[in-house]
Amino acid sequence: MFTRMALWFWMNIAIMAIITIIFAILENVFGIKMDLWWNNYLSIWIYALIIWFSGSFLSLAISKWMAKRAYWIVPLNREQVSEYGKKYLAAYDVVEDLALRNNIKMPEFGIYENEDPNAFATWMTKNSSLVAVSTGLIETMDKWAIEGVMAHEMAHIINWDMVTMTLLQWVLNTFVVFFARIAANIFDSYTNWKFWTMWYMAVNILLQVLFWILASIIAMKFSRYREFRADEGSARFVWKEKMIAWLEALKKMQALASGEDEKLAAMKISTKKRSGFMQLFSSHPDLDDRIKALESLRL
Repeated sequence: MFTRMALWFWMNIAIMAIITIIFAILENVFGIKMDLWWNNYLSIWIYALIIWFSGSFLSLAISKWMAKRAYWIVPLNREQVSEYGKKYLAAYDVVEDLALRNNIKMPEFGIYENEDPNAFATWMTKNSSLVAVSTGLIETMDKWAIEGVMAHEMAHIINWDMVTMTLLQWVLNTFVVFFARIAANIFDSYTNWKFWTMWYMAVNILLQVLFWILASIIAMKFSRYREFRADEGSARFVWKEKMIAWLEALKKMQALASGEDEKLAAMKISTKKRSGFMQLFSSHPDLDDRIKALESLRL
């Protein structure tokens, strides 16, 4: 949560600095007065819509590129994967089989060195996706559990989860910026606009952070819902017993996974157990809840 808050804060600093520079150029070089722009709510809405549309979909577009470089992932073909061993090949075969059965292009398949038992999928479209699995997951889990987790990641791709999550983040971020700007304008109006630059920016960023915390609760609620959907999809693809076997294996490894690498954490399987208020900011449901949902699932 605090990492995401810091990223949000510095992103806003950068965006506002760029906007300030652009406005200064427009006013001082081209003589275009921009002081009324911030009081026009339609303009504020368009600004928020465009800025966060660009940011959200740019992040989605470069997610696969970032993942490859963050974990030094080189896509492997079936022959190359087979050299790693039978369990690695079993993971590859699930991805290939589900791609064929759902009429999508075979995702790029990568293996990365990490003792954290994890896997993730990322993509801009179904036909340009990446599925990556850690050596820690393959080496510590049996074939059934491995097939379950790979089917789970493929379910994310087939369900368009990355795109829908990006769309939701775009809408939420737009509302956050819009309402923060309106609230900052109201605050500034009580000062008769005496502190336009310094105080306005400070209040605006503070309000954005507060609204962002509220928006994150909504986003994480949806994220947990999509994990349940991916579990269900995996259960339909490769039997729910395999999914349950994987989740049970994750429970046993929870102590190891609690020290997991935070890079690209939003994409990955989270096994961190949270309680109380922090559950609202968890991107993944509790493992026990996921197991119960699968056990009650009728296929």
